[in-house]
Amino acid sequence: MLLVVNFGGQTCHLIARRVRSLGVYSEIVPYDISIEKIKELKPCGLILSGGPSSVYEKGSPLPDMRIFDLGIPVLGICYGHQLIGKRFGKVAAKEIKEFGKANIDIQKHCKLFKGLNKKELVWMSHGDQVVELPDDFTVLASTPSCKIAAFESEKYFGVQFHPEVTHTVNGIKILENFIGICKCPKDYSIKGLASQLIKEVKYEVGTDDVIMGFSGGVDSTVAAALIHQAIGDHIHCVFIDHGLIRKDEMEEVKGFFTKFKFKNHYIVDASRLFLDKLEGVTDPEKKRKIIGHTFIEAFENKVKELEKKHPNIKFLGQGTIYPDRIESAQPSKSASKIKSHHNLTLPEKMKLRVIEPLKDLYKDGVRELGKELGIPADILGRHPFPGPGLAIRILGEVTDERLRILREADHIFISELRSSGLYDKTWQAFAALFPVKSVGVMGDARTYEYVISLRAVSSTDAMTADWTKFPDEFLENVSNRIINEVKGVNRVVYDITQKPPGTIEYE
Repeated sequence: MLLVVNFGGQTCHLIARRVRSLGVYSEIVPYDISIEKIKELKPCGLILSGGPSSVYEKGSPLPDMRIFDLGIPVLGICYGHQLIGKRFGKVAAKEIKEFGKANIDIQKHCKLFKGLNKKELVWMSHGDQVVELPDDFTVLASTPSCKIAAFESEKYFGVQFHPEVTHTVNGIKILENFIGICKCPKDYSIKGLASQLIKEVKYEVGTDDVIMGFSGGVDSTVAAALIHQAIGDHIHCVFIDHGLIRKDEMEEVKGFFTKFKFKNHYIVDASRLFLDKLEGVTDPEKKRKIIGHTFIEAFENKVKELEKKHPNIKFLGQGTIYPDRIESAQPSKSASKIKSHHNLTLPEKMKLRVIEPLKDLYKDGVRELGKELGIPADILGRHPFPGPGLAIRILGEVTDERLRILREADHIFISELRSSGLYDKTWQAFAALFPVKSVGVMGDARTYEYVISLRAVSSTDAMTADWTKFPDEFLENVSNRIINEVKGVNRVVYDITQKPPGTIEYE
């Protein structure tokens, strides 16, 4: 295997995913893993991830420096690059920072850059940089403001940029070259994973029952189908209507239960409970935490109701996947927290044990797993929808009126995407409502109404994303429909922000 040492970088898990996509098994370990544990795992190489800290500041995450004495190849990415630089040379803060796309000039190709061009487009995100290296290190590439953008020696390799993100055009080739340097066997595949996960769920749950939070999205659908195949009618699927769902979503959920012959399924109308608790709340983190705790509260109330008939309900099933865990700053102690996820914000005294069969997969892996389970393509192709629902697409306070407006606007956007054949050509698309009003003119009269923002992105893993380039005519049609058909809106904008620096969702 290849070990990815996590220093808190938001794309750390993406490194592992890229390595796995190349057929090599990888595991992520915390930066303070013991040298004894590393030896026990017998990795063929180490990749040191990026992170939000500076290697020379007090309290920065540092590994056991004996990792450099293991005799195996080590690749440092961003913070990891600087960590190797600190160990063998010198790192300093520079006045000119680099964030976003950059062109590197490759001076020498050697082993790490084998097969690359003389100029490569990469993704930078750093303030510090390596400024000195020993004579036995070779500088491979530079930019106008970063003289040592990449280096290699016999066992140590470093890149100041991020090869794991899609914005680095040939990043996957760099990782593949490192795999070759490590002589790792390419024997990992997601094919056949379904049977393995089914066995694990059977073993963990035993004869107990699972109450499964079901939203109708890809993640919860695949998780529910997998658990159902593992334990049959011992799964109890519960759809919590928190009042923050999309138009017609209830009917789609009922259709799934019927299609897949789930015997035990329930719909809980808790919309008033959620909306009352969200009244007056504007802070995104508070919203997520309120929804998270209320979500679990609703489940626990349902469990109490079901205990008389099914006293063996001991597990709470969830469709949590890798990106959820990354952005919630798990598992690293050093990650910069971006946002809480509703299904990870659990009360300390929650009575149910959590079972998350998809927790190590990205969205593409979840869809591939779904195919193995026999889930139809139209279900697997649904765009991601956040657990907190429309609450995090309404910036600021959530009200009944704002929900009505957003629900109708979003329905028009998605309907037009489907009818235009564009739905399956973008990763995720949705409408959001800004908590401000703008002046407009409708019917020769002044209006003062809300602003709707349309957001659509292209991605493969949700860790990085680019805005989708729709035809002008399409956007014009959607805008006209929303303004004409949705009372309370007089302006529509289209968001063209990439991730990073933005996130896909607004809150």
